[in-house]
Amino acid sequence: MTESGSTVRRMVCVGSYTAEAGGTGAGITTFWQDPATGSLSLAGELALPSPSWLTWHPSVPVLYAANETEEGAVTALRLGENARLTAVGSTPTGGASPCHLAVTPDGRFLLCANYRGGSLAVFALDGDGLVTGRTDLARHTGTGPVHDRQEAAHVHMAVPGIDESGAPIVSAVDLGTDEIRSYRLSTTGTLTPLAVSALPPGTGPRQLVRHSGTGAAYVVGELAGNLLTVREEPAGTFTVTDTADATTSAKADVGNLAAHLEPAPDGGLLLSNRGPDCVTAFAFDGTAPRPVADHPSGAGPRHFTVLGDRCYVAAQGDNEVVSFELTRPGALIRYPVGSPTCVAAAPAY
Repeated sequence: MTESGSTVRRMVCVGSYTAEAGGTGAGITTFWQDPATGSLSLAGELALPSPSWLTWHPSVPVLYAANETEEGAVTALRLGENARLTAVGSTPTGGASPCHLAVTPDGRFLLCANYRGGSLAVFALDGDGLVTGRTDLARHTGTGPVHDRQEAAHVHMAVPGIDESGAPIVSAVDLGTDEIRSYRLSTTGTLTPLAVSALPPGTGPRQLVRHSGTGAAYVVGELAGNLLTVREEPAGTFTVTDTADATTSAKADVGNLAAHLEPAPDGGLLLSNRGPDCVTAFAFDGTAPRPVADHPSGAGPRHFTVLGDRCYVAAQGDNEVVSFELTRPGALIRYPVGSPTCVAAAPAY
């Protein structure tokens, strides 16, 4: 079973690079997941320019797509009857190549990381989840030692959080400058600088995932091919406490661009690795995660999502979504999708 006792089928949306970004995807491809077998059946396609990252609103049926183009935009899509997605508005992000979106837990603001633009954008949302306007844009500057990838600031992820008083903050992960820059987020959606946390030179930080209920968090080092454990104290300030390889046995002659990180159902972590082409499972050795198993995942595994005991991977290099069971090895199940980048299952609203 994909979810213990579940009989509810899930809608799964896959974002892709389209011709605007040199990809072969159609835009957003939708599937139904069979609750008994975990298999996917094609539901439809929606043309949209390079929706490379997809994020659902936490309480209303709205999907946000980052249009990773030179102009940079975010598109809001309403989920209607028969799982039909309808675009209800597109807004410039204020920077080139937006690559990540997140909605604050209260549903009031949408956060956007502009990769090539090197900036963090904030958008206000109304009660229906629609974007009403951009409220702030924080531009980063700086460089890193990896000259072909760190020639400028490249914001790769925007992570909402709270400080010790419960007030909202945002932490922006900057691959280009080897930094995490944190901001206070006001009730009107403006940003005030809070802290800058330097990471080891050449890390190329891509993602930040907090460990709920603790002061620990984990940072994906895309360029260094590693996973950093960091301590967040005070809120928005991060100090490295441990470093682990991103796979169990990455070969020296195979470059690794570590990509997406998520908590695993068994309490560990899962991290996708491009080059070794695997999703690596991490278990905790004391308080720090260590890689324990590499799951083959198709070529260029970018983003993935876990539903029950199955992992669905955007294997960009194979032009497929690849599915496998986490708890027992078996054959990969493949679903054709051009240049897939993100797999996002609809919540049960």
